[in-house]
Parts: sequence; C-alpha cells; structure tokens
Amino acid sequence: MDMKKITIAIDGYSSCGKSTLAKQLAKELHYIFIDSGAMYRGITLFAMQNKCIIDKEVNSKELIPLLDDIELHFELNPETNSPELHLNEINVEREIRTPQISALVSKISVIREVREKLVKEQRKMGQAGGIVMDGRDIGSVVFPKAELKIFVTAEIETRTERRFSELLEKGISTTREEVRKNLIERDHLDSTREMSPLKQTEDAIVIDNTHVSREEQLHIAIGLVEDILLAK
Repeated sequence: MDMKKITIAIDGYSSCGKSTLAKQLAKELHYIFIDSGAMYRGITLFAMQNKCIIDKEVNSKELIPLLDDIELHFELNPETNSPELHLNEINVEREIRTPQISALVSKISVIREVREKLVKEQRKMGQAGGIVMDGRDIGSVVFPKAELKIFVTAEIETRTERRFSELLEKGISTTREEVRKNLIERDHLDSTREMSPLKQTEDAIVIDNTHVSREEQLHIAIGLVEDILLAK
C-alpha cells in the first residue's frame, strides 16, 4: 500500500458494523483507529456516575459545568490489540458497552457543549491524517474534507441480531426485543437531533452489509482506499 496517509470517515447507524470495518481497515493500513461513539459513551458513564442522569433524564445544566473535568483517551489492549477507552485514567471499556449506556448515549450526544468538546478533541487526534474514525457525524462535521467517506448501513433485523449476540458474548443479559427497541430509538434520536444529525453526505460511498461478510466489506473498503491513493 502507498505510504501516503489519508483521513477516512465512516458513518452509519448503530450496530451496522461500522466500528468493525473501521478497526479492520485501520489495522490493514497501519492507521490509527478512533471510536468516536465510545467517547460519547464515556461522557454518558461520567454523567451517570455524577448523578447528572436521574430516572433516564439528563440534567444538562448539571453536566455542562463538569465537562472540563472529563479526560478521555484510548490505550491499546495488548491481548486483543484493540484500543480501549479510559475515562479519567480508568479503563471503562466494559462499562460503556452496557444496555444502560446504550439507552442514554443519544440523549447525551444532543447536548451542544458535549458535541463541541468531543469534535474539538477528535479533530486534534486527526490532524496528521492516517486515521480511521467512525461515528455519526464524522464525514459531515468532524472531517468534512476527509479523502474517503463511507456510510455503512444494514437492515434492522440484521443489526438487532448482531448487537444481541455481541452483548451475550460479553455476558450482558438482555432480550432481542429490548435490543431492537433501543436501536430504533437511537436511529430516531440520531437522525432528528438539531445539532450534527446522522446523515449520509453526498460524497459518501454507501456499503449495505446486510448480506455482506466482514471480509467482503473490508475488501470493498480497501479497494476504495487504493483508488484514492492511485489518483493522488
């Protein structure tokens, strides 16, 4: 692969496989992978820990003044070779993947001050290029000039089964119906929020992986990268 470094933005719905693709692509290209969704989950966990969420309602007035107290960074797990989120120096990778966090993260992500804080940090991470970042507004807001933008999607039943299996593997108890309901709610919140809604940009290339394997999806993405590098 050419040594030139580009910025790759991968957006899409919850549990559509965008993080899996981003991790695989970063590994193949020897790029840095940044999970922007994990950062929003980290702030959600912080809000819960600091009683800024009561009865599933977010008290933004309590949370906003505390945002400067939040430090987020990723460290590579030597056993899994995957980056894991640390919140104020504590590894919270397992805690941020629970259904409780999943049910609340979209409510946190609509807070303007939260998005401004994380977009600023994400742009810092990507200043030098050579990164793959996935999320919901990466191509539209964080890196609007990214050389490659991919929008990943899949049918809701496929996404439900993937997410349900993932939670079971992690020992997290839930039901398929709870997972499906949560995905539908998050799709609605992410797509209709006022600030930085989830949307497919005009220059994004769509990959529907409902009937596509991980290996096939990776092959498609690598082909897209090669086309861009050859054109440079």
